[in-house]
Amino acid sequence: MVAPPAQDRDTLVAAASRLRAEMQRRIVGQEHVLDEILMALMAGGHALLVGVPGLAKTLMVRSLAEAVHLDFHRIQFTPDLVPSDITGTEILEEDAITGARSFRFVHGPVFANIVLADEINRAPPRTQAALLEAMQEHSVTASGDTMRLPEPFFVLATQNPIEQEGTYPLPEAQLDRFLFDIRVGYPDEDEEIAILRSTTGAEAEPLDIVIGASELIALQAMVREVDVTDVVLRYAASLVRATRPHGEHAPDLVNRYVRWGGGPRAGQSLILGAKAHALLDGRFAVSPADVKRVVMPVLRHRVLPNFAAEAEGVGVERVIADVLARIQPPRSDIHV
Repeated sequence: MVAPPAQDRDTLVAAASRLRAEMQRRIVGQEHVLDEILMALMAGGHALLVGVPGLAKTLMVRSLAEAVHLDFHRIQFTPDLVPSDITGTEILEEDAITGARSFRFVHGPVFANIVLADEINRAPPRTQAALLEAMQEHSVTASGDTMRLPEPFFVLATQNPIEQEGTYPLPEAQLDRFLFDIRVGYPDEDEEIAILRSTTGAEAEPLDIVIGASELIALQAMVREVDVTDVVLRYAASLVRATRPHGEHAPDLVNRYVRWGGGPRAGQSLILGAKAHALLDGRFAVSPADVKRVVMPVLRHRVLPNFAAEAEGVGVERVIADVLARIQPPRSDIHV
């Protein structure tokens, strides 16, 4: 991807802000969640939304698809879903005139710019793997042919954390494919009243289209061009390295309660997420505060608790918060 000319930067940043404002017309509250979805989109990564039913996870994704001029497909994951239901399948066709027969590949729903994988943990592992391979490679292979997926390509998967019977939890290696693990919480009282008011009255007006494929690709290229100093890179690396048990700077909580810490991809995700956060805020340089803002969604699915943590009820977010408290950010904060 090629970064846009300097004179187009302000236009693209303004488009990202308008996209956020347009989604907020439909979604009450959940500002942190909306920002994290947009940051993942701008960074060119995929996101996993985890929350109990009824918190508008699917509505958020539909609203995003409505406000961008991109192809959108929703896949409802079920136990009987097979890989070809996602990627597509070959069908045998017969020419009505000549009688000649030939195979034709019919594209599956993964051939879209935005794919909603609803309740991804309800499908068996081989079906999950088919989607996750497409996420990683941005392509689908069938009958020896490799077909590229449309760009930009963005997967938002949802997961229900409380209903685990009959589900297939994503393996750790596959969770690592998601840039962010986004937690969707309950609204506060005023927000809940506003939700009741807005969803039980007249049908909401359609959202305006804010951005298209070419603009989004340019925005993703611009994210990669956001400046980041060696000091900030070292800070991000220190945070990730501190999550690895028995490492040189691992805190006591990590040594006691973590089985595996974040790998190099966690550091890459920290920097990309921080760049997207800075750009969404209208800045073209990353500060340590940007890194801190994305630590939780980047690390919570990459830091794996051990048996002692599960037995004593120590959550991974408590461990990450302890790492954040102990690894001090550099003093030379950047405000651009």
